[in-house]
Amino acid sequence: MIFGGFSTPRGTGSLPPGSQPVSVGARTWCTEDVSARVVSSMAGRRRIIALGTCGASRADLDDLLGRPLPDDVAWRWPGAYAVVEEREDAVLIHTDPASAYPVYGARLREGWAWCTSSRLLAALQGSEVDPQRLAASVLLPSVPALAGHRTFFAGVKQLPPGSRIELPADARPFRSTTTWHPAPVSGPSAPRRLREALAAAVSLRVSNDPDLSCDLSGGLDSTSIAVLAAQALPAGKRLPAVTIHPDGDFEGADLRYARLTAAANKDRMVHLLLPLGTEHLPYTAITAVPATDEPVPSTLTRARLTGQMRWMRTHLGAGTHLTGDGGDSILFQPPLHLADLIRHRRRRQAAGEALGWARLRHDTPLSLLRAAHRAARLTRNEALQQLSREVGSPDRHDHGHVRWFPLVPFPSWATPTARRLLVDAADEAARAKDLLPGLDSSVRALVDEVREIARSATADVALAAECGIRLHNPFLDPQVVTAVLTVPLDQRPAVHSYKPVLRSAMANLLPAEVTARITKGSFDADHFTGMRANLPDLLDLADGHLAGLGLIDPGRFRTKLREVAAGIPAPLASIEQALTAEAWLRAHHRAPHPAWNRSAEAHHG
Repeated sequence: MIFGGFSTPRGTGSLPPGSQPVSVGARTWCTEDVSARVVSSMAGRRRIIALGTCGASRADLDDLLGRPLPDDVAWRWPGAYAVVEEREDAVLIHTDPASAYPVYGARLREGWAWCTSSRLLAALQGSEVDPQRLAASVLLPSVPALAGHRTFFAGVKQLPPGSRIELPADARPFRSTTTWHPAPVSGPSAPRRLREALAAAVSLRVSNDPDLSCDLSGGLDSTSIAVLAAQALPAGKRLPAVTIHPDGDFEGADLRYARLTAAANKDRMVHLLLPLGTEHLPYTAITAVPATDEPVPSTLTRARLTGQMRWMRTHLGAGTHLTGDGGDSILFQPPLHLADLIRHRRRRQAAGEALGWARLRHDTPLSLLRAAHRAARLTRNEALQQLSREVGSPDRHDHGHVRWFPLVPFPSWATPTARRLLVDAADEAARAKDLLPGLDSSVRALVDEVREIARSATADVALAAECGIRLHNPFLDPQVVTAVLTVPLDQRPAVHSYKPVLRSAMANLLPAEVTARITKGSFDADHFTGMRANLPDLLDLADGHLAGLGLIDPGRFRTKLREVAAGIPAPLASIEQALTAEAWLRAHHRAPHPAWNRSAEAHHG
């Protein structure tokens, strides 16, 4: 379901075909006939609408009418949602701080249009794909700061997360006030905060659909979600918990840990095994992804994900499905934590953690500490200025693991045009004002990463929706993210530890063997098998839209693909991002562009 609206009352008749206002007189519309969460004053001069999955009760929303909306309205309750406030003279949008429910805006001739789909707004404006945004996503996916508020469509911006945005009733620039600032807070311990926020996020989904299902991969993240969901179910119901595994392999470590969990919850959980065959190999039919707002993160494993979703829909009748995705983003401490320790003069602790990190990364503690000292002397904007000088270097490389923005080698198949776009993106990022000043470096870096993961996950949600499944990722809910990011320095986990906060939070609910686990299963062998099996199709992608935009050299890209498929070691991040982007571009150009009625066309400039 897509929501949208216009800042000017004259835009209320401008709707995509099949959509309708959420209530009589509302400027906000939706693309499906659903009951939106709307409250309005008696005179209809003020209307408040909750979009997405929001845990507020009707009484909670009614209470908002009699006062200005609180700063935390977009993360006060469990869920991933935004809040729209319609007034006679403007529309105000309160965005979630994690970008788990992103909202986009486009400036028109007579006012502003906003929407939860950037692709739909692009069709209204007649916008083309943004080559600079593509270049950043392909060549430096490790630096989400390069995107800023750009989307993959020129002229369509993501409204700032964790903010109160006022869209005026004319074409003046919008006004934005940052309302979320994850500074450290005292109070309950980090494990308790995480447990309470995660349990509330899961319970909300259970209350909305008691017939939901969950992943049970055997890893700590999905196991925690599954057990919390099973505990939240009404008496007498059992949770379908799905474990995927290679066909014929019933002895893998992931399956063993999943069985332990299922056995410990046999009265509340039904354990279902889903074998994966060769038709589910990575890289299989990756161009069959749907047209979405941006490249789908699960593009390369599309066959696996859609196979699971369709199986659940057919055999379980499942409508809602929960995953543990996002846990890796918020539960590991980034290496910049060492720079924070040095900045706060905790040198002994920094030395101890550098030793632990060095053992894991086969590095030396001294080199890590030197890099941490360099990072500690830089603000985020200074680091971006440094990045703008480094990013255009043909022989760029990462100078150590502890830095604001990790670099990957510039691939031989990328063009000078792509390099110039990357430099432009870095220059823009360096000039932009940081909307979250004063945070510790590791926290600020995590904000960038979480927002990138959460926003892009909405494309995976669209992929699952094509299979009839409503996909949810509770770890990316704003309340959960806030619980993790506001932990004081002395309670933050060490950089070399394996998710100690979640392990402590779930210690009394999970089998001891599961909480003690410090490794995770891998499908790497299937990954390379899939690349070799699908190599002819992948080679065909070289002469595609990325080449047409002048971003890649098709011949060199095909050469690198053959080398990787043959087992020659090479950095995979950029190659995988290029394949994902090309699959998305083909889906976007293949699908009909979203339609708008004539009254909408009359309003855009």
